[in-house]
Parts: sequence; structure tokens; C-alpha cells
Amino acid sequence: MTVINNDVDVPAIYARTQDGFQVALIVADKGQVHFDVDSPCVRHSEVADSTSRATAFLAPDAELIPRPNIHSDFWSATES
Repeated sequence: MTVINNDVDVPAIYARTQDGFQVALIVADKGQVHFDVDSPCVRHSEVADSTSRATAFLAPDAELIPRPNIHSDFWSATES
């Protein structure tokens, strides 16, 4: 383990192996979970531009991307 963040709002844990593999588990705002993995055995490559247009409206003057507002009976939590 390299870092354990006990923050009440955004807890996280980071780990690295001796040969350079790294993982991070972060629980963010509103229960969003991020699991990141870094591997030392891949080469850097450019990411191609998307071939499709975004389906959600984003105002040209928006400073932030809005939170998703689509409900899924399977994935969405219910208010308690």
C-alpha cells in the first residue's frame, strides 16, 4: 500500500507492486467508484478522436459537465 486516504467524503486506497503495477480505488461524490489500474508493460499511445457525436446537450458556456440524469432500474440507486 502506498497511500490510504481516510477522508470522510472521498476515501481512497492506492497500491503498487515491486514491478510497477499500480491500482487505485476511490469512492467519490455521490458514491461514484473509480478503479484505476496502471501497468508498466504497455506503451503510450495516442487516443483517437471520437467518431460519434455526444448525445447529451451541453451548453457552450458550461464550466462543468453535468451529472448524468438517466435512471436505470438495474444500476440506479433509490433515494432512502
